[in-house]
Amino acid sequence: MVKETLNLFEIAKTRFETAADVIRLPRDVREVMIQPKRQLIVSIPVRMDSGEIRVFEGYRVQHNIARGPAKGGIRYHPEVTLDQMKALAFLMTWKCATVNIPYGGGKGGVVCDPKSMSQGELERLTRRYASEILVMIGPDRDIPAPDVNTDSQTMAWIMDTYSMTVGHSILGVVTGKPVKRRPEGAGM
Repeated sequence: MVKETLNLFEIAKTRFETAADVIRLPRDVREVMIQPKRQLIVSIPVRMDSGEIRVFEGYRVQHNIARGPAKGGIRYHPEVTLDQMKALAFLMTWKCATVNIPYGGGKGGVVCDPKSMSQGELERLTRRYASEILVMIGPDRDIPAPDVNTDSQTMAWIMDTYSMTVGHSILGVVTGKPVKRRPEGAGM
């Protein structure tokens, strides 16, 4: 049996070309708009609960930042690929532009099976991944958010790792952090 593989980035580029034809976008503008601005591939060594060290592969892609900082989720999944991240960052650029918000498109991911990992392993993975992508993220450069198999706790670890590196709390480095609840009866 032949396994069919779909390359999401090639599909996204084809859809872009179709739309670009309709609006008669010049070829030189298409060339600039179709390629990601930055792609980062990182190795993430993590000490597992068993004591062994496993190395995971992670990505962060910024498709376009002409309208503002890149914005996009981080996913943890065994089938994450660089081309998938490129496609999703590309689509995020258009999603932000379509609704006229001042962000570009970004996306990140780590090839792992988070469902088979402990909370401690996920924290160590997340903090190491965050330290590896620090060169790209920041409230004025690239703002990660939760996506597949990541959540507010993941974003809190990223924010904490980033903040420890710069020496003070930077709340705007991610979205989707836990919301601090006020005790019942507390005033505004």
